Amino acid sequence: MFRNLRLPLVGLLLLLLLPPLMLVHAQAGKETQGSKDQPKGQKNPIVSKDQALKGAKVADPDPAALERRNTAVSLLTSLADDARSFRDQKLRARVLARTGDALWTTESERSRDLFRRAWDAAESGDAEAARLAAEDARRQQQQGVMIRRGARDMRTEVLRIVAKRDRKLAEEFLARLEEATDREAKDAVADDNRRHADQWSAPAAQAKRLALARALLQDGDVERAMQFAAPVLGQVNKDTIFFLSELRQKNAAAADAVFASLLGRTAADATADANTVSGLSSYAFTPLLYITFSTDGGSNANQAGPLSGPPDLSAALRTAFFKTASGILMRPLAPPDQDTTTSGRFGKFMVIKRLMPLYEQYEPEQAALLRTHLTALASGLPEPDIAEGNRAVDRGIVPDNPDMDSLKTMQNRLDHARTSEDRDAIYTDMAASLAAKGDPQGRELAGKIEDSVLRNKTLAYVDFELLRDAFQKKDIAGLVRIARTGELTHIQRAWGYVQAARLASDKDAARAVDYLQEAAVATRRIDGSDPDRARGLVAVASGFARTDRVRAWEVVSEAIKAANGAPGFTGDDGSLTARLQTKNMTVATNASTDDFNVAGVFQSLANDDLYRSVELAKTFSAETARANAIIATARAVLEPEKPGTVTGKP
Repeated sequence: MFRNLRLPLVGLLLLLLLPPLMLVHAQAGKETQGSKDQPKGQKNPIVSKDQALKGAKVADPDPAALERRNTAVSLLTSLADDARSFRDQKLRARVLARTGDALWTTESERSRDLFRRAWDAAESGDAEAARLAAEDARRQQQQGVMIRRGARDMRTEVLRIVAKRDRKLAEEFLARLEEATDREAKDAVADDNRRHADQWSAPAAQAKRLALARALLQDGDVERAMQFAAPVLGQVNKDTIFFLSELRQKNAAAADAVFASLLGRTAADATADANTVSGLSSYAFTPLLYITFSTDGGSNANQAGPLSGPPDLSAALRTAFFKTASGILMRPLAPPDQDTTTSGRFGKFMVIKRLMPLYEQYEPEQAALLRTHLTALASGLPEPDIAEGNRAVDRGIVPDNPDMDSLKTMQNRLDHARTSEDRDAIYTDMAASLAAKGDPQGRELAGKIEDSVLRNKTLAYVDFELLRDAFQKKDIAGLVRIARTGELTHIQRAWGYVQAARLASDKDAARAVDYLQEAAVATRRIDGSDPDRARGLVAVASGFARTDRVRAWEVVSEAIKAANGAPGFTGDDGSLTARLQTKNMTVATNASTDDFNVAGVFQSLANDDLYRSVELAKTFSAETARANAIIATARAVLEPEKPGTVTGKP
């Protein structure tokens, strides 16, 4: 019965649709032949079937825009073909992945093929890098040198790009990476030399997995990030704790559940020591700040983001942390010749001293017991007062306590200092601490250091910290003042001027141009074979691209000439780093900006003149820089940058 009714209904529908469809075809034929009312030479508009039914018309495609698009696709296709001849497998992988990413919106199937080729190249490149690293490690170990293993994982970089475009393909690559990571993990377990210099980083295989998981978190894929990280979340190290802290920003309940499990596992671990507790306290009280102490009282701090204050843990979870911490910290120490802990007596003293304000606030009864233990530890130390005012002890716990006079505390330490070296160390520690807060007094203290070499190093570190602080506060006058008078390298000075120009460009273009000219002067003082010369000129050209396109073209040509004379230039490493190391501490800070990368300036210039930009990009002699410039030029056409995009980063 129903089968008999079906044909008439279909026929009825066809009859209803036929007149408008015939009208569309008839109209299309009429327009193809031309119309008497249509002006001579005017092209017929292209009208889709749905638009014809609605009586709507679409304007002709812009021939110039179509030509630009075809040019961009051709550029990327040619670059992908050229990548076959690249000897550097990592470069091949990066170029193929980025080319596939740029082509995705226009040719997704070709992009998938490029992604697969990128993955194959990344596997080969990572395998070769691992082999060379292992050989180098064995060679240096024979010489009595311990080094940190591991290198940048190209598979993770490729996978992160693919994950944004094709979930199914990303899952396939994830499975392959996980299989390889498991093999590497087994090799790491079999390695008798697992205690390398940075023992509070995850083993290389686990670090790769966690790096990918953190990348997925940053891209918003929380579920897959958790799935990938889960197998390696059972140990306390900075990679694990940093992942959990970042996960908590996306899914607090999930992160807290993993942390609770980690507390239980750690409490039962006989090898856990004071540094293990310090690592756990990073999640509980100082997210993205991980501090450990050595057996001589020195410290090592790793910070993966701005300090945001303690997370809002439940009372039960916070209590569980303190219970686990107390159980470990109250364990008796073995005799010095039998002590295998990473902290030793001195480091354990420093950890308890660091956590004491937290115990006093949340667990006063346990605080009294730990204070007695702390006194016993101090009796066997050569410098029991070293923790007073020490930046590593206070950092993140009571950093901005208005009742704490840090300078008074520093003076107390100075009064007990025995040598000029000890006093210099105290001045250095306090100068770095104040500079990190943007306090100019840090520079005054650095000037009191007697050792001229250490004084100059400290001044250089302090001035760069103050320069970064001025940029974060958008203090144009401060940026310019420090850039002109600070103990900075030429590239740091140029960075300061470029950021001042960026901030000033919207309100005072003439002043911005003056700052860019000063940046150019500083950059041209850099040796011609130093990649920093090219990086600085690229940054200056990026600044002029916002204010004066004529000068931008001139400076980018100069930058290419400098790049061709500096073999190490890649056009893709936009960051600056400053590091200060003493016997008691190691601190580092960095600033990053896309202005150092060729992508930004070539995207801007391509919008001005595509074909001139193409010709300039091809004049880079290094494959890496040339590829980055070409991809950026093509992206300017295929994925136009949204107005108002800001690329500078503090």
